[in-house]
Amino acid sequence: MNQRKLGSEGLAVSELGLGCMGMSEFYGTGEEGESVSTIQRAIDLGVTFLDTADMYGPFTNERLVGKAIEGRRDEVTIATKFGIQREEDGTWLGINGKPEYVKSACDASLKRLGVDYIDLYYQHRVDPETPLEETVGAMKELVEAGKVRYLGLSEAAPDSIRQAHGVHPISVLQTEYSLWSRDVEDEHLPTLRELGIGFVAYSPLGRGFLTGQIQRFEDLPEDDYRRQSPRFQGENFDKNLELVERVNEIAEEKGVKPGQLALAWLLHQGGDIVPIPGTKRRQYLEENAAAADVQLTDEDLKRIEEVAPKDVAAGERYADMSSVNR
Repeated sequence: MNQRKLGSEGLAVSELGLGCMGMSEFYGTGEEGESVSTIQRAIDLGVTFLDTADMYGPFTNERLVGKAIEGRRDEVTIATKFGIQREEDGTWLGINGKPEYVKSACDASLKRLGVDYIDLYYQHRVDPETPLEETVGAMKELVEAGKVRYLGLSEAAPDSIRQAHGVHPISVLQTEYSLWSRDVEDEHLPTLRELGIGFVAYSPLGRGFLTGQIQRFEDLPEDDYRRQSPRFQGENFDKNLELVERVNEIAEEKGVKPGQLALAWLLHQGGDIVPIPGTKRRQYLEENAAAADVQLTDEDLKRIEEVAPKDVAAGERYADMSSVNR
């Protein structure tokens, strides 16, 4: 697996990462043993950029990652996040970017992960009630204390990115980006490239939709949060399924899976972009990792552009977009 540099501070990660969220919550029930094996298999394959957050579980996902990497800390790059505050029982408390919370959240994450430092620490969502300079100032102090190596933002608007970058160099912005979520191409990517900041694409497979494995709303488990997503409901579902079918046609002609085509397309959008497809099974991990070897011609990219232009997806990304700092 090749490496890609993100930002100007020296962060280098595997060109494909592993999103660990679904192993603990949101995408139905996970199985700890298989999840641990999936993370360890990822490391064996060179997929060493692991993405988690304190609120996944809540808190259980960081513990899971910590268990999986025990004895292999030096082989991985760990990214985790703070800012979406929850109780142990799952209660949502809101967005918190207060400096004192930033520091306590970091200490708690270090303990759960069982590590001495976090490679990449993100503010999960911008707190509209706390000046961004204060939040990033506290993050900067974590870097100075050796608890964190690089800083990132998630779902932050271009103006917020500039503001944060003025306090301390931001290495990465993480935001949703895929064949059905391309709005970042308008303002975010140009801003990042101007400032020398890398991009991590979460949900690069459209929350699994672009794999072609979800053909009916009923295919989603009862406790799957995608049931609440506008893109998975009613007429939106049917329209988005048409997109998947068109992508699958191109994939079949190339002899690859539709998900592999979607990941390869993202990798071709720039050497400063790293997708982090999530899975909780080794089978799909191996399938995703193979996308790094898929070569796309100019003609392939042209055809993909024709079937998946900007704004092709029907429905908003989330039922409630209020926490997204656009």
